[in-house]
Amino acid sequence: MIGWLLFAVFILLLFLNVPIAIALAAASIITLLFTTGASSLSLLADIMYASTAKFTLLAIPFFILAGVIMEYSGISKRLIHFANLTVGHLKGGMALVTVFTAIFFSAISGSGPATVAAIGSILIPALVKNGYPKNISSGLLASSGAIGIIIPPSIAFIVFAVVAGDQFPASIGRLFIAGIVPGILIGIGLLIATMFVMWKNIKENSDGKLNVQRKASFIEVIKGFFSAFWGLLVPVIILGGIYRGVFTPTEAAVVAVFYGLFVGFFIHRELNWRDLKNIMVDTSIQTAVVMLIVSSASVFAYIITTEQIAQNISNFLFSLSDSKIIILLTINIILLIAGAFIDAISAYYLFIPILLPIIMKLGVDPTVFAVFMTVNLAIGQFTPPVGINLYVAAGISGISLKDISKGVVPYVIVSILVLMLITYIPAISTWLPNLLGVK
Repeated sequence: MIGWLLFAVFILLLFLNVPIAIALAAASIITLLFTTGASSLSLLADIMYASTAKFTLLAIPFFILAGVIMEYSGISKRLIHFANLTVGHLKGGMALVTVFTAIFFSAISGSGPATVAAIGSILIPALVKNGYPKNISSGLLASSGAIGIIIPPSIAFIVFAVVAGDQFPASIGRLFIAGIVPGILIGIGLLIATMFVMWKNIKENSDGKLNVQRKASFIEVIKGFFSAFWGLLVPVIILGGIYRGVFTPTEAAVVAVFYGLFVGFFIHRELNWRDLKNIMVDTSIQTAVVMLIVSSASVFAYIITTEQIAQNISNFLFSLSDSKIIILLTINIILLIAGAFIDAISAYYLFIPILLPIIMKLGVDPTVFAVFMTVNLAIGQFTPPVGINLYVAAGISGISLKDISKGVVPYVIVSILVLMLITYIPAISTWLPNLLGVK
């Protein structure tokens, strides 16, 4: 009964358009009042404070700050320019530029919506100019931006490791490395989907065509590379430092901040002291949103754990089937549906206490679980009706949610196909961290 009450109130508040953080906190408070009385509310402050007062979570505001700094310092537009010089002349080259840039900027920002916002205002008009329909252009950008929580450094993986706690045997560094190959596979899938959609569009419309720009000269490509060099170096510094044991993921985030300031002030010289106010305001707002969700969701997760709701759900799933394939498919369906309505951080707090014991009982590598859960929630970022990347991309392109939802369908389909590969072929996630010896 406690579980039904907790989830029923939460779902009701979501349908009433109550913000996710408030819905989580309100559902938890109402459940506590009905089950243990007002005296239990004294636990709230302790639980919420303890959930955010963790050294590992310091990486979140610093990675957010690093992403904002690098956007202001002109790194994103230089990455786009270099990608355009390299592959922009190919048929479908602008789609490749979009995915290529999203992957690299994701490695800087660690956030899907931040990636879409940073590169969308440049890439959506460029895609449209090159013959791509506006809804396809916006859908491609929204889905490409979701790679931001899969490719390292990923804020999502940091939160996953914190929520999983001591029962999770893999390090954040291992999760970072494990996300590289799946992220690239998602990118390849998006490119294939774009080429199919555009081929069909050109075939059905005699006037339809993709505009192809002239091929850049070798000298132009080299100049573009050196212009984007400092941006391309960011993931090398962050991942290399973590892999070599020079610094932890949290320390890597701090390094990224100072690196961005150095590039912005002394290399590109596009940052000035007046920009710092806007940078800090943007970072503070984004960080506050994340931490409010973390603290509210922690109370929700506390009830799930203490009231043995997770154990009951686990027993129910195993009563339906003892097939590993069926149970993993069921978990994926649950996460895909959840991802369409709630953000990744909230989903971690809701589902990790429930699903991790099931995964361990099935004998699934916890690293694989972390990756396919994150990919599920990445797909949720561009799945209607609440995919946040859709709203960001639609706002940039000026089209309706209905139009962009039509444009994103091929990308949802191909991403789910890649998700199935990641779920049932563990080596996709574990091969690279095992090769590098990252535990």
